[in-house]
Amino acid sequence: MKFRDASAPLSVAAHETTTRHVGALYPLLHDTGHGTPGVVIGLDLLGGCFSYDPFELYAAGILSSPNVVVFGQIGRGKSSFVKTYLHRQLAFGRSTFVVDPKGEYGPLARSIGCEPLSLRPGGSLRLNPLDLVGSSGDDIDAQRLQLLESLLGSSLTRDLVPRERTVLEFALASVTQRVQVPTLPHLIEALFSPEENSAKQVNSTCHELAEDGRDIALELRRLVHGDLKGMFDAETSSSIDLNGRVIVLDLSALYGSEALGLLMVCATSWLHGVIQRHALLHRRVILVVDEAWAILKDVAVARWLQSSWKLARAWGISNMAVLHRVSDLQAVGGEGSEQRSLAEGILLDSETRVIYAQPAGEIDSAAELLSLTKPEVELLGRLNRGTALWKVGNHSSLVHHIVGPGEHSLIDTDEAMRSL
Repeated sequence: MKFRDASAPLSVAAHETTTRHVGALYPLLHDTGHGTPGVVIGLDLLGGCFSYDPFELYAAGILSSPNVVVFGQIGRGKSSFVKTYLHRQLAFGRSTFVVDPKGEYGPLARSIGCEPLSLRPGGSLRLNPLDLVGSSGDDIDAQRLQLLESLLGSSLTRDLVPRERTVLEFALASVTQRVQVPTLPHLIEALFSPEENSAKQVNSTCHELAEDGRDIALELRRLVHGDLKGMFDAETSSSIDLNGRVIVLDLSALYGSEALGLLMVCATSWLHGVIQRHALLHRRVILVVDEAWAILKDVAVARWLQSSWKLARAWGISNMAVLHRVSDLQAVGGEGSEQRSLAEGILLDSETRVIYAQPAGEIDSAAELLSLTKPEVELLGRLNRGTALWKVGNHSSLVHHIVGPGEHSLIDTDEAMRSL
């Protein structure tokens, strides 16, 4: 991949360090090279180019997980790196799917002739979160139930009780017997009008089952008839190209809404169905969840996200969570809470960590959560714009990201990075 005119001098922002730091970095910290092909990220500040590809590293046995977590304050280069990394992976035949809460990835989609999918209440675009196009049999029923439990747990701010879980299972089974692909309106109708055969199975009546499921039916109704209608309340729009190599779900119309986490799960669930379709075609997929804190702070939703993180190898995908600060993983819940445990579990299931400069108050928590060495800790607060500490498995590198001449249009939402 060409990044600059070979005849032009290379100008890279200086990174100041001391001989003491360099001595600590090499060879104890610095990765001397993994020897696998990958997209070029930029310059290894201790010599040479730095390339990366999670699929190649996994195939070589260097990584046991293809998942990635990226941390970075606004203006430090995090977004520029993610966008150009995805763009470069397209040249290797990868597919890229993005859950985009702020509407920043449109230029990436348009760079190969795709329009972002903009979801908004009352809009014309529909995604059916129950349309898991790549699954089949018992597996698809289990995935749908897990999704619904996560959505309802998030909306109700509590776990479902046994009678609610039973009624939900009956309703879903009833709908899938009648239609090939269930929708949320189908499910709500089945919850309000249970079948007599279902009632007999638990020695109940249709009226009692309807009462048992009334609260969850009313919560789901919000996505169909309430303030969130017009996004997930019908079959998936036929105009969407399920084979597209770039799919960007633009949720910016709801950024800042309390329902953002709920909407991100519906969107990501639909994407997982598309991902499994690509997996059947032996395509490698990179799934980016930007502003991942919006999902992690909700325990029911975090459970669902962690389960999808663990399925990365089986599905042939590399999940990428993008956050601002390392403390975002701790802020999702109190010490010892399930939310924090789930968030930290996602970190443990991500063997690649890309860490841009963190504020002074974040250094200690970063050192603890990321198991940083003393030299790494000392560097973390001093990294210049565009420079990140990369921890890939057991190796660490200091990498300055380079934006190619043809890539500035991809990152123009981040003006602070245009000069890189």
